[in-house]
Order: sequence, then C-alpha cells, then structure tokens
Amino acid sequence: MLMLEKRPTPSRAWTLSTPVLAVVLTMIAGGLMFAALGKNPFEAIRIIFWDPLFNAQFASYSRPQLLVKAGPLILIAIGLSLGFRAGIWNIGAEGQYIMGAIAGASFGLAFYPTENPLVFPGMIVAGALGGWAWSMIPAILKTRFRTNEILVSLLLVYVAEKILASAALGFLRNPEGSGFPGSRQLNRIEAMNNPELISGTGMHMGVLTAFIAVIAAYILMNRHLLGYQIKLAGQAPRAARFAGVNPNRLIVMCMGISGALAGLAGLFEVSGPAGQISIDFNVGYGFTAIIVAFLGRLHPVGILLAGLLMALTYIGGELAQLMLQVPAPAIQAFQGMLLFFLLALDVLSNFRIRIKKKKEGVA
Repeated sequence: MLMLEKRPTPSRAWTLSTPVLAVVLTMIAGGLMFAALGKNPFEAIRIIFWDPLFNAQFASYSRPQLLVKAGPLILIAIGLSLGFRAGIWNIGAEGQYIMGAIAGASFGLAFYPTENPLVFPGMIVAGALGGWAWSMIPAILKTRFRTNEILVSLLLVYVAEKILASAALGFLRNPEGSGFPGSRQLNRIEAMNNPELISGTGMHMGVLTAFIAVIAAYILMNRHLLGYQIKLAGQAPRAARFAGVNPNRLIVMCMGISGALAGLAGLFEVSGPAGQISIDFNVGYGFTAIIVAFLGRLHPVGILLAGLLMALTYIGGELAQLMLQVPAPAIQAFQGMLLFFLLALDVLSNFRIRIKKKKEGVA
C-alpha cells in the first residue's frame, strides 16, 4: 500500500526539479489531449514551443511578441508572489489589472488630444493608484472584519469587468466611434502612447518596468527587513508575531504592492499593445500570473523565466489555433495543466512516498 510520509524538511531537489517535471508532464498530457482532438501531438507541441522562436516564417513576428506578452505576466506575478510568500492570497489581480487600465486611460483621455509630455507619467501614477485602490478593498475587509481575501478579491474581478463594460459602452466610449464600443485610441496620441523603446524587439515601458520589478523584488526579499518579515510570516506566523511583525500592516503592504503592479500592467497594456479600453480588454493575465508565480517558485528570477515560458505558450497557442485549428479552450486547458502538475508534484517536496506492507492476519 502506498502512503505519504512527511519529510523532516522540504526536499530542495524536488523543489527545484518540480517546475521542469511539470513542463514535461504538461507536454505529455497536452499531446494526449491534442491526439484525442484528432491533431498530430508532436506537431502541436512543436508549433507551441519551437516555431515561435526558431521557425523563420514566424520568428520575426513572434519574438517581439514574447516580451509584449511576458511583460504584464511578470509584473503581476512579482506582486502576487510577495503576498503568497507571506500567506496572503490575492486572487483578484485580474480586477486590479482592469481598474489600473481604466484609471490610467481615464486620466489620459481627460486631456485628449493634448501633446503635453507630462500626461503619460500622470497616467502611470493613475494606473498604479487604480490597481492599489482596488486591492485595498479586500485588504481593509481582511484587517478590519477578518473576511476571506481569496473570495473578496476574486469576486471583485467580476465587478471590475462590469465597470470595464460600462467604460467601453459609456463614460469612456469614443464620441467619434460611430456608436461602436471602446475608447479613443490612446496609442495614436504621442503623449499617451507606450511605444517600443527598441524597434523590433517588443520592449516597451511595461516590459522595462517588469525587469525592474524583478530586480527590486530580489533585493527586497534578500536584503530588506520587509522581505525577512514576509518570509517569516509565511513560514512561521506565530514566530512572526513574537518577532514584532504586524500582520495587518503586512497584509495592507503586500496587497497594495501587488495591486499597484497589476494596475501598472493594465496601464502599460492599454496605452501600448491594446491601445484602447474595450469590452474584451482583459485577456486573463491576472489569472495566468498566478500560474507564473508558482511555476517560478515565488522567486523573482524564476518568475522571469516562467513568464517568458507562459508567454511562449500564448504565442504558440495562437499559432496552433491558426495552423492546426486547435480550439482555444484546448490551449487554455494546456496552460492550466502546468499549474495542475506543479501543485501535484509539490506534494513530493514535503512528503515522500513509502510502500507499507499489509499486516498478515494471525492464523
């Protein structure tokens, strides 16, 4: 009989190897899924992971898109990882991403069609504040009334989506858009645009901010008192309280940082690749960033690599839909398998499998 035996300390070997094993198992299970759909599994996996980077037919488009899609995932995941390491579960980054985009776009459109160079910095501040304010709702409810931050932050995503629809159809709708939903095109006004910093690379301010966030998070977690408090609160909550860590203050700080970074991701997306507020502006970056955070082991460098990998599945998934007519839900299921296998294999970091022999009956 198989049984799980708790390890005295978590296995470092399993902790480091589970992301790689999760990717391999995802490829195997995904290949079986594609085969069940009547597609060539080897071709599908090749298109998702190889062609966007090394097929000359697609690489000129796909390589810049890798940074475009990885930027918001990394930025959001870095913020989420701080809370997750402290045992604070912000599941509503998608809503904070939306509200940051709406706040930043509203600030810019209030000055439309100005070319004042100070408008874009103002949009950045507004975007960060929009995400921060939305994250403060579950944070304050948690600290004041002990509500569950998982449920509150998740439910607020649906509220944010309704506000997004209201903005696209109402208070931010383009008055010159012939009645079609959506705001004015922000990326057509230089003072509100988030262009490529290096032509042909996909590198824009959002991607640069994501790389800065990775460096800042690494320094915070390894060189700052707050990082020590975050680790201690996550590993030993009672010891953290005895050490003088204020749990309510930590909740507000971690939720606020993650909300602000998610809001920034939304602002950089709406002022760059997306270009406008629309009904379908949000594409699930806030939820996918949860997978990125755990796939990266909640470590800044790991999140950077996981964000690039997940962005590759986005681009490769789009190619698979185009070339093999793979349905979009199958690609979403393929991405979800990464988190499933990662969480399943994580059990082996804390437990080892033992074979227990059944006791024979006494004659």
